[in-house]
Amino acid sequence: MQKSNFFCLYFLSICLILLLSCTKTSNEGAVDKVKREKEKVVIGFSIDTLALERWQRDLDIFIDTVGELGGEVIVQNAGNSIEMQNKQLLYLLSKKVDSVVILAKKCDTLSESIQKFRSKNIPVIAYDRLITKADISMYISVNTQSVGEIMAKNMLKRSTGGNWFCILGPEDDYNMTLLHRGIQNGIKNTGIRIVQTYFTQGWNYDVSYQEAVNVITGKITPNAIICGNDAVAGSVIQAVSDYYGEKHIPICGQDADIAACQNIVRGKQEFTVYKPITSLSAKAAECAVSLAKGIAVEDLPDIKEQKQTIDNGFAEIPVVWLEPKLVTKENIDSVIIDTGFHTKGEIYGQSNY
Repeated sequence: MQKSNFFCLYFLSICLILLLSCTKTSNEGAVDKVKREKEKVVIGFSIDTLALERWQRDLDIFIDTVGELGGEVIVQNAGNSIEMQNKQLLYLLSKKVDSVVILAKKCDTLSESIQKFRSKNIPVIAYDRLITKADISMYISVNTQSVGEIMAKNMLKRSTGGNWFCILGPEDDYNMTLLHRGIQNGIKNTGIRIVQTYFTQGWNYDVSYQEAVNVITGKITPNAIICGNDAVAGSVIQAVSDYYGEKHIPICGQDADIAACQNIVRGKQEFTVYKPITSLSAKAAECAVSLAKGIAVEDLPDIKEQKQTIDNGFAEIPVVWLEPKLVTKENIDSVIIDTGFHTKGEIYGQSNY
């Protein structure tokens, strides 16, 4: 009887050990799963609008790159509303993102929201547009001052007179400050006169169209019109067509939009300035993931290599600059088509194959 009880107790002990072992393995598996989920960083992306072709392209590349790096992105589209962008930033904060990238609607309206991120040690990257008077971690963009210099220096080769006009984007977009500065640098000591610079509030293309009509029908004939981007250039081209007949005015923009590339090959736009959007978006994604994983800004390879800063009214902010490229009728195939930015069919039309 005692022997039988011994074997029963032994058997129960073995079962208990096995049960505890399985439970421990199960718990360890759950802990590992939580650990793996925590290692998958979450990046917030706050964008002012997706109405432009340019921004949709940027965002697609950004999301794909973060995914390839093992993270995920929560996107918030403010629909051109400053108030909505601030609300959506607080939403991203509530989702406990590991870092946030912001394409600001207005450069100086996000300070309080950004401070809430920084108080929790969440890195904040200003994307393409500098955010001023705020504690951002870094800024990444194409060098917009260089864009302005490229515009001015190449318009000098194509304009036959000295009366130029600028129809730019909104004055509260700091990129327009840098663009205007670059244009002024490019025409220094050339005798060219910028008769008037218009800043188009809210990137409203109906407004830029009307501004172009006022220029064309004014007392001073424009010898060139430099535009804040290709969409503005498109509205100016339409105004020229409507009010200037067959006469030609040299016009340029930036971004290498499909419509602008089409206008270049048709002779309606002199050139555009291509901003390496693929590289910019991918680089921003890499920086956002690295910062989310705890790497310090000063240890990012591009920050260490470039050693550049910009004063945003709060502090000297580390910056990563990418360089732009001129796109003309002569080099559009090599710069735009061969690199896969747009297809030959998109630019020339299928009938030209």
